[in-house]
Amino acid sequence: MAVQPIRLFGDPVLRRRATEVVDFDRELRTLVQDLTDTMLDAPGAGLAAPQIGVGLRVFTWYVDGEVGHLINPELTLSEEIQEGDEGCLSLPGLTYDCRRALYVAAKGFNMHGEPVVIEGSELLARAIQHETDHLDGILFIDKLDDASRKAAMKQIRESEWFGLEQPTIKVSPHATNGFGF
Repeated sequence: MAVQPIRLFGDPVLRRRATEVVDFDRELRTLVQDLTDTMLDAPGAGLAAPQIGVGLRVFTWYVDGEVGHLINPELTLSEEIQEGDEGCLSLPGLTYDCRRALYVAAKGFNMHGEPVVIEGSELLARAIQHETDHLDGILFIDKLDDASRKAAMKQIRESEWFGLEQPTIKVSPHATNGFGF
């Protein structure tokens, strides 16, 4: 399909809660393929639809050689915590230590509307939590301690990409409640 431009920190679409997917159609399958192509081209361990300007609850991941996607995720998290480096394709060049649950069970759907459950720990758990946060308008820097967040914001302001013009949002034929496509 097509590699899409990745939205950068500061784009309002990254701070909105994405809308539930209701139509499991050709357009959705194209979106999943575009997300996958864009993620692999970047390269990244995951990519959520808002990161390419689409306000729908869809994300892809690429962890340990496995490519997957999940639509309308609902997470169950372990109480056990992991600490580790985390970055984001919408915040190029930033990597900070971020706390996440060690294990996740994610219920949702595949692109054909079939129910699926994805279970994982460590990097897969981190990627699923990170991408689900994107669907809720949350960035990983929001989860940092105060000192790390302050350092991250300074690094963002000093980056070459900060403040660059964002691509325009396409209009979706689906009911997205103004979240764009």
